[in-house]
Amino acid sequence: MCGNNMSAPVPAIVPAAKKATAAVIFLHGLGDTGYGWAEGLTAIRAPHVKYICPHAPIAPVTMNFRMNMSSWFDIIGLSVDSVEDEGGIKNAAESVKAMIDLEVKNGIPSHRIILGGFSQGGALSLYTALTTHQKLGGVIGLSCWLPLRNSFPEAAANSPNKDIRALQCHGIADPIVPLAFGAFTAEKLKTIINPDNVIFKSYEGMMHGSCPQEMMDVKQFIEKQLPPIN
Repeated sequence: MCGNNMSAPVPAIVPAAKKATAAVIFLHGLGDTGYGWAEGLTAIRAPHVKYICPHAPIAPVTMNFRMNMSSWFDIIGLSVDSVEDEGGIKNAAESVKAMIDLEVKNGIPSHRIILGGFSQGGALSLYTALTTHQKLGGVIGLSCWLPLRNSFPEAAANSPNKDIRALQCHGIADPIVPLAFGAFTAEKLKTIINPDNVIFKSYEGMMHGSCPQEMMDVKQFIEKQLPPIN
């Protein structure tokens, strides 16, 4: 693969219970692995959908005193005016696009693929969906933000995903990525893609994590966007 070498280790995969006619690629948050989200997605899986949860490479993260941890790109800070790792974000997006290309090569068309993620992984999912040449089946961003937001809408000028459906979910009590970041991101998305296709949901009492209602909303979104094919 290209970019920052996300080809290793092998992603956590939840195989389809029958022939896979659709796929979800889901990117975890900072310092995590794909295993936890693979387990969560197993609980809500549709039988014809393959779920791919890759692991981010290990790299020093500026915000965390340059400690080595799994990270899709460097994070300098989480304030509105923080400097962003533009090169790292773009390289990571290219690697995710290569993952999508691999699934297409394996027989699943890109419009039958949903890209999603949590926190840093959700941020990368949104950025990739808006800048890829591949027409996707949807995008999911949980507890996240839109990286390099000032590069839009120009960065998506030639995007085939102007009508993509986006599900954004956020905890009202999130102390890490405040709810205001999520709400601002949803409003920004509405200026880039069809505003009628942006769904923003918030959850009372949820911090920087997930909850059963959110996972049910994710399940319903996936089932609507990736219905079975006879």
